[in-house]
Amino acid sequence: MRNVAFVEGVRTPFGKAGDKGIYASTRADDLIVKVIRELLRRHPGLPPERIDDVAVAATTQTGDQGLTIGRTAALLAGLPKSVPGFAIDRMCAGAMTAVTTTAGGIAFGAYDVVIAGGVEHMGRHPMGEGVDPNPRFLTDKLVDPSALVMGQTAENLHDRFPAITRQRADSFAVNSQERFADAVKRGRIGPELVPVATRHPELGWGLATEDEPPRPGTTLEGLAGLKTPFRPHGRVTAGNAAGLNDGATGAILAEENTARELGLPVGMRLVGYAFAGVDPEVMGVGPVPATEKALAKAGLSISDIGLFEINEAFAVQVLAFLDHFGIDQEDPRVNPWGGAIACGHPLASSGVRLMTQLSRQFAERPDVRYGITTMCIGIGMGGTVIWENPAWEGHK
Repeated sequence: MRNVAFVEGVRTPFGKAGDKGIYASTRADDLIVKVIRELLRRHPGLPPERIDDVAVAATTQTGDQGLTIGRTAALLAGLPKSVPGFAIDRMCAGAMTAVTTTAGGIAFGAYDVVIAGGVEHMGRHPMGEGVDPNPRFLTDKLVDPSALVMGQTAENLHDRFPAITRQRADSFAVNSQERFADAVKRGRIGPELVPVATRHPELGWGLATEDEPPRPGTTLEGLAGLKTPFRPHGRVTAGNAAGLNDGATGAILAEENTARELGLPVGMRLVGYAFAGVDPEVMGVGPVPATEKALAKAGLSISDIGLFEINEAFAVQVLAFLDHFGIDQEDPRVNPWGGAIACGHPLASSGVRLMTQLSRQFAERPDVRYGITTMCIGIGMGGTVIWENPAWEGHK
């Protein structure tokens, strides 16, 4: 088995889905094309013909984010026609699965260098658009009816863990907003962003250079007054959950020796990964068994992990993970630069955002050896990837 290096990840600024969002008139495939071109621009020592495959995830594979988007985006980005590509779908963990799938190819020896990422234009293609769930799911009672509505699964998670109150979820959300705003102010968030030209039918041309969803200055008092759209007197609100968003992410992965041969940086080293299934109606608990499985396979324990990047689809989902492992919800190791509640969650693209942030954090934390990226996945799954910090100084 060969070592797999995460070279670098980039992403577009994330936008709000809908007619008023920054990407309302921008195609989904143009977003991922911008990301691929930026990766090549940042690494001119990488000959495009050395890229062995391009894996691009999308949850709703139709319209301008369909048509085997890994291949079409590679062609549109100007990669040689000899470079193949494919599309992948594991709902929210699409980009994460694009990384783990191609990383397995690198470890096995089938690839030396790949590009993996994801795109989601939820404004053009809302989750579930055009799907036709088999009626047996409900008639045979294979899943609870709430399993197909992510917000309802979050309410179910509150039911299962009554210690996770709305107040705790709101407090976590405020902390996410504050940490993200601080990271932007200190320049931690920003260097990985790719400016995207946009066009509005009335306002004309513009340039997206920062995330649209963040709400700096969010307070507990403000969140307390929000409605609970998924259940009367519920606990899930627009304030303690990620919104509907548009955006794209991408990363270069390479066999470690190949990366050094080409002069590519090694931001992280892959240690292991795992995916796990859970009851679909409480899909938010998925990161727990996925993390336990990944740690067991790697011969590590939760105490070995020095940094956590947990996707914030819903605050309750993160809190369920933290409570299970006995981690305080304000622990500085957890989402130190904020998360999706602040910056947004364009479904299939989010996995590489987590990895990109972890890689950049590793560079500042030579005291930390291991970190994880983990997320819940619709229809009852979780995914976790364990990474090693090449800047770790503990061996010295």
